[in-house]
Amino acid sequence: MTGQRASLIAIVVILGGLVGVSALNSSSPGDFGITLLSGLFQGMLLFLVASGLSIVFGLMDVLNLAQGSYFMVGAYVAYDAQHAGGLIDLTAVIPDPNLRFIIAVIAAVLAGALLGYLLERGLLRPLYSRPIFQLVLTFGVSLVALELVKFIWTTTPYSWTELFGVRESFFELFGQRFSTYRLFVVGMGGVLIVTIALLLQRSRIGIIIRAGVEDREMVQALGINVRAVFTLVFTLGCAIAAFGGAIAAPFLGASTTLGNAFLLQSIAVVVLGGMGSYSGTAVGSVLVGLAIAVAQDVAIGTDFAALPSITPMLLLVLVLLLRPSGLFGNSR
Repeated sequence: MTGQRASLIAIVVILGGLVGVSALNSSSPGDFGITLLSGLFQGMLLFLVASGLSIVFGLMDVLNLAQGSYFMVGAYVAYDAQHAGGLIDLTAVIPDPNLRFIIAVIAAVLAGALLGYLLERGLLRPLYSRPIFQLVLTFGVSLVALELVKFIWTTTPYSWTELFGVRESFFELFGQRFSTYRLFVVGMGGVLIVTIALLLQRSRIGIIIRAGVEDREMVQALGINVRAVFTLVFTLGCAIAAFGGAIAAPFLGASTTLGNAFLLQSIAVVVLGGMGSYSGTAVGSVLVGLAIAVAQDVAIGTDFAALPSITPMLLLVLVLLLRPSGLFGNSR
C-alpha cells in the first residue's frame, strides 16, 4: 500500500503542478483548453508507441529499440495509400477519401505486423537468453529500417494534403476552434487502452500469455506452443506502433525523424510508468503529453526553445527521485 500511495501522491502532485502552470500561463479558458487538448493528443500518440514497447518488455523481457521505426513505417505506408502518386496509390481504386483512410490504416497495421513477425522469427528468437545482443540487434534493425525508408521515400518530409471527414472538421469551445482530429486521436488511444487491457486480463489468449511468462514449461506441458504465443505478442506490439504512425500521419505528416523522436520519449514513458507495467505506461503517456504541451506553451516567446524536448527527461528524473521503480513498477 505504501508504494501505491506514493504513486498516487506523485501523480496528483504532477497533474496539479501541470494544470496550475498551464492555468497561470493561459490568458483565457480557450487557451487553457487548447493546452489541455494538445497534451492529451500528444500523450495518446506516445501511448501508441510506448504501449507496444511496454507489452513486449513486460511479457518477454525484450526492449525493442526498433519500435520507433514501426511508427515511422506506419506513417509512410498510410501516407502513400492515401495520396496519389505513391507506391500504394489507391486513389483510382477507392475515390472516397474516408474509406481510403481506413484502408490506409489497415495497410499500415499489416505492414507493421509483418515486419515485426519477420524480426521476431528470423532474428530475435535465438537471442532471448542474451539481452545485450537483443538491444544491439534491435538498434541495428532501426538503423537499417531508417536507411530503407530513405531509399524508398527519400529524405524529403511529406505533409498530409488529402482531406477527409474528421481531418477537416472543427468544433468550438470557449470561443476557440479545435481540430476534431485531435479528439479522434485521443479517442482512439482511449479505445486501445481499454482493448489491450481486456485482451491481457480477460481473454483466453491473455491468460495463456501471462501464464507462459510465469511458467513456460508448465504451459508447454499443456500442449500450448509458447513460442508461437511470444511471436504473437511481439507482432502485436509492432502492429500497434505502425497503427500509431498511421493515425499520427494526417497531423504530423511522414518524415524520417518520427521514429527516433517518439522512441526516446516512449522509453521515458515506459521507465516513468514502471518497466513492464501496462497501466503505468498509460498514465505515464498522459503525464508526459501534458508536460510537453505545458512546456511548449511556456516556451513561446522565451529563450527556452529546447524546454519541450527535454521535459520528458526532467519529468522522468522527478518521478524516479520519488519512486525509483517508476509509478507502477516493481523492483526487478
